[in-house]
Amino acid sequence: MIKGLAITPPVIGRIAIGKVVEKNGKRLPEKDDAFTITTQVQQKGEWILHPLHNTLLAQQEGGKLRSIPVNLLFNDPDLNLRAEYSLFDRKTGRPLCVGNGEVARRSTQDGFKSIGCPGPQNCVLGAELGCKPYGRLNVQIEGQEDDLGSFMFRTTGYNSIRTLAARLQYLNAISGGRARYLPLSLKLRAKSTTQSHRAPVYYVDIVIRDGIDSQQVLIQAKERADQSMEAMDALEAAAKQGFSNGAFEETEDEGIEVVEEFFPMQQEDQQVEDLPAMTAMETRRVG
Repeated sequence: MIKGLAITPPVIGRIAIGKVVEKNGKRLPEKDDAFTITTQVQQKGEWILHPLHNTLLAQQEGGKLRSIPVNLLFNDPDLNLRAEYSLFDRKTGRPLCVGNGEVARRSTQDGFKSIGCPGPQNCVLGAELGCKPYGRLNVQIEGQEDDLGSFMFRTTGYNSIRTLAARLQYLNAISGGRARYLPLSLKLRAKSTTQSHRAPVYYVDIVIRDGIDSQQVLIQAKERADQSMEAMDALEAAAKQGFSNGAFEETEDEGIEVVEEFFPMQQEDQQVEDLPAMTAMETRRVG
């Protein structure tokens, strides 16, 4: 195995609640109030929709995709969702520093170093260059063809990271460590805050699918786990080894995409999830 290269779960598509658009000659993130499921291929600067997007959209009312039936890749919540304070070089996309609030790995001229991590607000470099929470969730969408492939949802929104982290811990606990076998849904939720001037902001939650009795779900999860031929302990051990094989999860190529969507040069352009949703009229006025 190549050392220094993080081996991450195979990704066959993306899940997003926003997109990057061109405004006044600049590519900037724009918020949305619905999920978009895409391939990993771009055409004319836009991600191509995955076939599952329209399939699921046709099953929902209102013309917006706000619920996605999913399953987890692992039981371990920390393998399904990885979230850290992250700092990228905005010009090259190269990861510079990743920390958890206690310790951090920082790229220096002398290589990678372990340092204390006080969090973005109390870190001189982080405050100057725009360090913030950054999370990645890997899930499998019902109907996908690849048994080991996954779709990745990326976010720098506190609401999504905090909600997903809590839900994954709780779901794994109540299922007796069998979260992989639960029928789940990604849900888009809205809330109003003082910071958003009481306009709705959207974030992502993960719950047991609608219309299914929770007690029956737990019984079925135990049965599925007992009957499964998957060596889940070995799979999770392999995943942990893969993640730990590199200092940072993102490569520079991936970092450029991440920076464009979540760490824009302009400080006033926040991540899509942290801002209130636009109305159709407001959207038309932009640019």
